[in-house]
Amino acid sequence: MTSDEPELVTGDAAAPRSESNGPNESVEHRPDGLDLARAAARAAAASPGTPAKRRPAAAFRRRTTTTSSGARPDDRDPQPLGSAMGRLIAQHGWELDLKVQGVFGRWAELVGDEVAAHCTPESFADGRLVVRTDSTAWATQLKLLTPTVVRRLNEELGHGTVTVIEVLGPHLPTWTKGRLSSRDGRGPRDTYG
Repeated sequence: MTSDEPELVTGDAAAPRSESNGPNESVEHRPDGLDLARAAARAAAASPGTPAKRRPAAAFRRRTTTTSSGARPDDRDPQPLGSAMGRLIAQHGWELDLKVQGVFGRWAELVGDEVAAHCTPESFADGRLVVRTDSTAWATQLKLLTPTVVRRLNEELGHGTVTVIEVLGPHLPTWTKGRLSSRDGRGPRDTYG
């Protein structure tokens, strides 16, 4: 070992040597400064007028609160995803919205493939389901099937959820604007279906 390298002290030799040294002798300290911190703590405790030692609040809290949930299930235990999602949905009141969106997603299953090919649900609010058809003939057909569709939807969503089905025909072009329009004309009539 060369004289330029610091000496690494471990074990019992790492204890501070300043206590045995007098005030005029050189003092060697630990590289981490732990001996200085201990000396400062002893000096603070020995000085008059210091309050009595208190137990740290963290130690008190550790004794009073438990870190494990115990033998019975608790909110701190890992929860199954299904029950956690169910609680979240119930807290925010999303049950009906999720059921309605589920019906929109399973529309073909609920009303049949043929009806679903020509009719699509657009919105649901306050018990009123709005359905758009692709022709006026299918709008008439769906109006005749409305009681059956309402019954089937209420079986899925709960009694009284859907009260009215509003059937809308296809989106038609407007004939009220343009250079060939007439003000009191009868329009195209039913040429789109």
